[in-house]
Amino acid sequence: MKTVRLPTGEDVPALGLGTWMIGDDPRTRADEIAALRRGMELGMTLIDTAEMYGEGASERLVGEAIAGRRDEVFLVSKVYPHNASRQGTVAACERSLQRLGTDRLDLYLLHWRGQYPLAETVAAFEALQAAGKIRHWGVSNLDADDMNELAGVPGGNGVAANQVLYNLSRRGIEWDLLPAMQARGVPVMAYSPVEQARLLKDKRLAALAAEHGVGVAQLALAFVLDHDGVIAIPKAGRVAHVEDNAGALDVVVTDALRAALDALFPPPRRATSLEMI
Repeated sequence: MKTVRLPTGEDVPALGLGTWMIGDDPRTRADEIAALRRGMELGMTLIDTAEMYGEGASERLVGEAIAGRRDEVFLVSKVYPHNASRQGTVAACERSLQRLGTDRLDLYLLHWRGQYPLAETVAAFEALQAAGKIRHWGVSNLDADDMNELAGVPGGNGVAANQVLYNLSRRGIEWDLLPAMQARGVPVMAYSPVEQARLLKDKRLAALAAEHGVGVAQLALAFVLDHDGVIAIPKAGRVAHVEDNAGALDVVVTDALRAALDALFPPPRRATSLEMI
């Protein structure tokens, strides 16, 4: 398993497991739990969830999947912006811990910016760290200006990651945000790294993948994983899907392949607003 180093020096898997829209349907619950457990067996032990996902349903499913194996997992969850006050963050974290069936999170993220000042949320994160409820804290959907602002608030330099939308068809962060994060040694977590499966339908990408003898999802994920300091968290609700994603780790992105991908999905030529899904 390729790893990415956090600012604290801890290494985490570069390829993890996303859980957006997992846990919503009781009919697929067994398959989704099996997929998460298979991912763990394959070394994809970083599991990302959020209180927003199914209003806690995803966290409850993750808790069931990791029961008895908590110490194997680097567990990530997120707080809603409307809960991200000093006291609200602490209360939201306690609820997430209860749903997950654990006493701690490895990484707790602000899901996106809302009404509360960043300084207030950071203070809450630090209180949770002091209480042993979270080990690291970070943010999600913050652009380069937001990250500069965060660095200026008390404790803001303690940020451990920024989770943003990033894939072949959404490369805007390569202009400013990604280089800034790399320079600071703060990982980027790429959500929707295959664009919610839409990239799988791209005939040009499919042809390129076939030319190199790899799957389309594997090639899309390999592109993301090829960047230093980037963690990919694709969602996979079936064992076969997880196993296919894991194959991305074996794809070698050569200079020629990188140039071919750039030709199909050009890198940004100017600053753009941070995209969200």
